[in-house]
Amino acid sequence: MKRRTFLTFCSSTGLSPVIGSWAASPNETPNIASVGVGGKGWADSQGAAAFANMQAFCDVNTGRTKRKGGYFLATEKWPKANKYADWREMLEKEGETLDGITVTTPDHMHAPITMTALRMGIACYTQKPLTRTIYESRMISAAAKEAGVATQMGNQHHNGRTYKTLVNLIRNGAVGKIKEVHCWSDRPVWPQGIARPDGTSEVPETLDWNLWLGGAPDRPFHDAYQPFNWRGWFDFGAGALGDMGAHIIDPPVWALELGPALTVSYEGPETMPETFPKAERIHYVFKGTKLTKGEQLALTWHDGDKRPDLTACGLPADFKLAGGGSLYIGESGTIVVGHGSSALPAIFQDGKSAGIDFEVIDGVNHYEQWINAIRGEGETTSNFAYAGPLTETVLLGTIVCRFPGQTLEWNPGAMKFNNSAEATGLVSQPYRKGWEVEGLG
Repeated sequence: MKRRTFLTFCSSTGLSPVIGSWAASPNETPNIASVGVGGKGWADSQGAAAFANMQAFCDVNTGRTKRKGGYFLATEKWPKANKYADWREMLEKEGETLDGITVTTPDHMHAPITMTALRMGIACYTQKPLTRTIYESRMISAAAKEAGVATQMGNQHHNGRTYKTLVNLIRNGAVGKIKEVHCWSDRPVWPQGIARPDGTSEVPETLDWNLWLGGAPDRPFHDAYQPFNWRGWFDFGAGALGDMGAHIIDPPVWALELGPALTVSYEGPETMPETFPKAERIHYVFKGTKLTKGEQLALTWHDGDKRPDLTACGLPADFKLAGGGSLYIGESGTIVVGHGSSALPAIFQDGKSAGIDFEVIDGVNHYEQWINAIRGEGETTSNFAYAGPLTETVLLGTIVCRFPGQTLEWNPGAMKFNNSAEATGLVSQPYRKGWEVEGLG
């Protein structure tokens, strides 16, 4: 029975797709497709295709680009792959024989594409943040569970030796129970805290602007949005926190087994109507766990020019922080780790290096793990059951930055803020007419 026929049958009978129904045999090479093959999409498509067959790819810009890869170079690299500009057409024509899909687009299109693929029984590797809104994350996590296919969010450092080693240290009590956490990033490296530009720019000849906008509200093309600066705009991205939080807030959530945040608040300049702030501190408060000290745990996110106070965190005053990373203040010392580097965690006691030896945990290839899971060999570790709640935590901060001076109380069960109907209104947002997707309301 073909996939489309099978899903129609399931729908008509009230059944759910069977877990692994479309998994490739361990002796077969899975067929995959990629939505977005420029920039990070070039890395994701190549990373997955190293272990699979690239059956088709799609990009809204069908020419050469200034970024790495792109449609033109993908055509040269995978000459036998079928090529598309519209992901909907690609899934309609290719879906029956696809085992997996990578989704590397601006944040606002992650959920519509991923949901469509999941409902077709196709395994998904979706870039971080998993979605642009909290509601989308909740729905995508539920759809992935129902579909029973292999899923992975693109926070590849989750499987790297640095974070695996860090988690092992924390869980084995290297500095005792954790009292406080700080995470930071030197991003944004794109414009934020700006107003909508006047006028318009000429749409590049090879770019389909309507397809690029997808479900976002209609607006004229301008160079201020594309190809990379969309990250700073509410309608398209999730700011520096959305970009890097899925990486850097991952290890504390993972290591400390944190649940949903209880409250969240913002410290920084007044936020512009359409863009995220240039710099911010987001203060999260979580319920304590067996790995933390006290009934609650404070986690602070810093970006732009904001950084933790080194001496207050138990580090030497002249310690040089990496461009991004996290630190963990424990009962007997502090662990600090840089993000995206090969460096290992460092342990400090009384403001000095502790000189403690520890076990280094080997990393695994994030893409290969996903492809192996498609083949029925093992499971992914940043699957949507994990990545969805992590993304929800990150996205709380992208909402609260619009409410300076307020501490928002999060109610995860009701998916609302108990003390702000206005903030709750940002938990879910509508799609442009004609771009609605079944399963996303």
